[in-house]
Amino acid sequence: MSVRLPSVRSALSLATASVLALSLAACGGTTKESAENNNGSNSGSKATANPNAPIKEGLKLAFLPKQINNPYSTIVNKSGIEAAKEFKGEAKEVGPSDASASSQVSYINTLVQQGHDAILIAANDPNAVCGPLNQARSRNIKIVAYDSDTDKSCRDIFINQASSEEIGRSQVKLLSDQIGGEGEIAILSATANATNQNTWIEFMKDELKKPEYSGMKLVKVAYGDDDDQKSFQQTQGLLQAYPNLKGIISPTTVGIAAAARYISSSQYKGKVVVTGLGTPNQMRKFVKDGTVAQFALWNPEDLGYLASYAAAALSSGQITGAEGEKFTAGRLGERTIGADGEVILGPPFTFDKGNIDDFDF
Repeated sequence: MSVRLPSVRSALSLATASVLALSLAACGGTTKESAENNNGSNSGSKATANPNAPIKEGLKLAFLPKQINNPYSTIVNKSGIEAAKEFKGEAKEVGPSDASASSQVSYINTLVQQGHDAILIAANDPNAVCGPLNQARSRNIKIVAYDSDTDKSCRDIFINQASSEEIGRSQVKLLSDQIGGEGEIAILSATANATNQNTWIEFMKDELKKPEYSGMKLVKVAYGDDDDQKSFQQTQGLLQAYPNLKGIISPTTVGIAAAARYISSSQYKGKVVVTGLGTPNQMRKFVKDGTVAQFALWNPEDLGYLASYAAAALSSGQITGAEGEKFTAGRLGERTIGADGEVILGPPFTFDKGNIDDFDF
């Protein structure tokens, strides 16, 4: 069970990060077809929000992660599925076993055929899924991107775990503080096409241009494809290719755990700093054995929960995805939609030896 201390919740929201739009259950006697005609859809008429509309009962939501059996995605989606029960909806998780650019397309097509009210997707590629998603939208199926965005023209709303800029820049600062602002560094990412990873990395590169980081040099961006073994091998390759490497940032839960596992049993332990984005449960042993001093994340349970309620609000007509609209996300309270249909969960939270045992997720 996750520990939810009030002070931590304010920092994480309880653990912040992009407000994931989850499909909410539709309530009332309006059919999907009549809702299409009355509320409009992305295929024609301009939709109008009714903030006083009740959440519809019986909404069908589907979570489509980058890949199934990823520990982080499992936590996010399980929480979203549980949230749907609060508004008397149904939710499920489907998805590919690999995180290739086009691997999600067939799942989107199937979900459209099954008549879901909302599809919640963490996109492997911002463009590869656009055609199928817009086909879904033409049938008044709401699209909530979470964790990793699509092109904004292909979805209704994006639940972002935290400000992309804040995530990217804070990762550089976290590593700089641990290596004294000096030395060669590398980034171990997920897939080369992952929208969230690439956005964070661009902000990392921009942050490194600041004078205070002039002693740090980014020598390589490697890709482990969110595969444990490949990420482990990429870590080994980085250390062999760059013997003077001082630190690795891995902004993916699979990558940071694999990198820490390699370094924990190698000659580099205590010499090469590993940081990035991970969950407390997967990183606890590496923090306690001294391999990792600090890393960051938001609460993935809150991300899935928020996404589910966002999807419900969309499917019920409470919001359309326009900037300034508001909706209530259960225990997380009222949320406001920002520019480009983005909802932000909150700022990233830093875990270390002093607080990691306060969390269980």
